[in-house]
Formats: sequence, C-alpha cells, structure tokens
Amino acid sequence: MKASLTLVAIAMTMLLTSCSSFKAERVDGAKGDEKALTITDKWVLKDTEIAVKDMLEQIQKHKGFQRYLGDSKKKPKIFIMEVQNETSEPYFPIADMNDELLNEFSASGEYTIIDNQGRDKILKEVKYQAEGMVDPSQMVQIGKQTGADLIILGNVRMNPETRDGRTLKQYTVNLRMTNLKTSEEVLRVRSKAQKYSEQAKAGW
Repeated sequence: MKASLTLVAIAMTMLLTSCSSFKAERVDGAKGDEKALTITDKWVLKDTEIAVKDMLEQIQKHKGFQRYLGDSKKKPKIFIMEVQNETSEPYFPIADMNDELLNEFSASGEYTIIDNQGRDKILKEVKYQAEGMVDPSQMVQIGKQTGADLIILGNVRMNPETRDGRTLKQYTVNLRMTNLKTSEEVLRVRSKAQKYSEQAKAGW
C-alpha cells in the first residue's frame, strides 16, 4: 500500500512539473519567424509580409509601370482581385495575403483603391455567377465596371520536393497588372520563398 502511495506521489509530482514547464513570451516579428521555423514548414504571416513588401518594391522599380505612370500623368486607380491559392495546402493563409496586399497598396499613398465594400460585392457576385471559378478575361471586364485604370490579378503556388525524410517547399507568389483601357499587360512580378524541413527517424 505504501509503495502504491509512493508511485502516485511520484506521478503527481511529474504531472505538476510538466504542467509548470509551459512558458510563453511576447516576441517581435523577426524572433517569431525564427521560432516558427522550429515548429512548422508551412507558410506563416512573416512570409506574407516579406513577399508583399518584395513585390511592391519590384512594382515601384518596374520600367513598364514607370512608363505607364509617365503616360497617364495621374494617380492610378486600381482594382485588386483576390489572390488565388493554387498550392496543395487547403489551409494556406490566403486571406492574410489579400489583406496585406490591400493594406500595403493603401499605405503607400500612391494609388486610389476601389473601396472594400464595392470590391467585396463585385467579388461575391462574380463567384456566385461563375460557381467559384472565374476566367481571367472575365475579371478584366469586371474591373472595367468599377471605373478602375488597372487591375491586379495574382496567385500563390508551391512545388514540394521530398527525399529521405527531407522536404523542400518552393513557394512563388505571382502578381500581374493589366491596363483596363487597353487590355495590355503593364507588369508582372514574382516573389519566391523556400522552406526546408528534415524529419528525424523517431519523429519530428
């Protein structure tokens, strides 16, 4: 009986010790990204922030876009379609990608953006009519209805390579900008990210 009580006491001590070992701390974006790499090889918020910043910088330096601005001589009014998740990951945070794009384009102060309510209303109508699948040429026609000068279309893709417990995920985020008046492509930019993970024999 005494031995049984001793075992129970040891088990309770171990349980309390394991419960008290939990630790949480608030970290900044850089440290959070570093810690995320030890937990998951999936796309995280920091990846979205880096990709969007990278593409906006590419847009500002793009010769075709600079030529368009020089010809139009006005602040461009843009319609941003929802970026499409074309990866094999059903839970890819595509909503964060779309929000970040809208926020960063707006924060730059260099564009007039179709208001969110009007944008969302059009997107819902398009999805309903097309049963979730919308042809890019149809998107251009929809963009014209908003009175925008430019439309931005985008997608995210991921190519995984796996061998001997090692995985490399190659992500690409692609944006394309089209002049709605002429239907000519103004630019296309791409941001790339790679995630490497290695699985131990006894698990992660």
